[in-house]
Amino acid sequence: MKASVLGAGKSGLAAAELLVKAGARPFVSEFGLMSTEAVSLMNELAIPFEESGHTERVFDAAFCIVSPGIPQTAPVLLEMARRGVPVYSEIEAASWFCSARVIGITGTDGKTTTATLIHRICEAEGRLRGFRAFSVGNIGVPFSSKVLEAGPKDLVVLELSSYQLEGCVTFRPDVAVLTNITPDHMDRYGGDIRAYAAAKFRIHASQGGEGTVVYNHDDPMLREHFTGEEWPFSIVRFGLQECVPEPGVAGFVTVRDGAIVDLGSGEEVIGVDEFVKPSFRGEHNIYNALAAVAASRAAGVSSAAIREGLVKFGGVEHRQEFAGSACGLEWINDSKATNVNAMRQALQAVPAGMVLIAGGRDKGNDYRAVAALVREKVSCIVAIGESQEKLAAAFDGVVRVVMAGSLREAVAEAARAGAPGSTVLFSPACSSFDMFRDFEDRGEQFKQLVRELPS
Repeated sequence: MKASVLGAGKSGLAAAELLVKAGARPFVSEFGLMSTEAVSLMNELAIPFEESGHTERVFDAAFCIVSPGIPQTAPVLLEMARRGVPVYSEIEAASWFCSARVIGITGTDGKTTTATLIHRICEAEGRLRGFRAFSVGNIGVPFSSKVLEAGPKDLVVLELSSYQLEGCVTFRPDVAVLTNITPDHMDRYGGDIRAYAAAKFRIHASQGGEGTVVYNHDDPMLREHFTGEEWPFSIVRFGLQECVPEPGVAGFVTVRDGAIVDLGSGEEVIGVDEFVKPSFRGEHNIYNALAAVAASRAAGVSSAAIREGLVKFGGVEHRQEFAGSACGLEWINDSKATNVNAMRQALQAVPAGMVLIAGGRDKGNDYRAVAALVREKVSCIVAIGESQEKLAAAFDGVVRVVMAGSLREAVAEAARAGAPGSTVLFSPACSSFDMFRDFEDRGEQFKQLVRELPS
């Protein structure tokens, strides 16, 4: 079959390579310029391609695979729809070839930490039972690049963004995890949180009787979505607030007397103090641990592996990561905080009196949502990027805001503004694409700048 692949990023290239291996005839079309590495790969695989725009050739296809960064409102996708060419995500395409068990994780916040933790737990179980655990998806490794390696005995832990789920039609994980739903990517979804949530809910749209959904019962939107409906799959809830049993709900994982407990079986899985550490702390990480425990148990993972994975887990890079001590201050890298709720979680976890570095490419954020918390805990905000004027307006009269023209300048301003013994928190609440390649690049540059400061 002829297939068009729109976008020559990591997921698009991986999808094209997978399609070639499956015997299809892909054509890769990139709106911008392709990297040297991408051109080299296309030539090596003898895949025809174009760059600097989409031509008529992209419509000569039985189906189209679209990269997650391309919105459904893009003219090329509207024309695909007009011509009746089916459009799928890279996740959907990879799922056609997947023989392994899949745990899929989505949500606004916590999905990377939860996915990483589940992967570590599954790796521990794999060592005991002789299977491999793969960590793929939004976490940075395309599903398509690993799907043919994963056999029926293996387990794929798949982090999923709303963008990746938009083009899923038949994809159905064995276990689907939803961490929470709060406003994010409102620029893409026209300010409509329900449109954003609908994309997230594609994770369970094709699940049947053998599937399980694990969701955060303390999240109002998730609770409303799942309560009062008859679903074809099993449901396991997690949360810190007690809830009444419901028909069709298989279990509830919570914290009681300082330990994570599965109320469905009555088993005490692990004490909270056994896995909480400076690099993995805060209420939001308790939720991440609950989600990981619930999902792992739903996938049949032993309690021994769950305990091993939790005890050894040290957090995720660029998520409330200790970046070092310099200029008499503690520096925290939270570059992965790309929305206001992620910033809120970091503000709650860091002691009061901090300097906050924030800003980047705005995604329709309402910064005033954390104004009370900022007033309580922040002594000064150093604003960077395209959103700095919006940040300054949002916190006018709440806290002093200093503008910085670069991240280097922001770090220097924060070093001057911080009181001895306090903390500088880099939690942008914005995407990175105005100044950086991605949030990893942003976080690495921040950590390098901290390393260059006087100890």
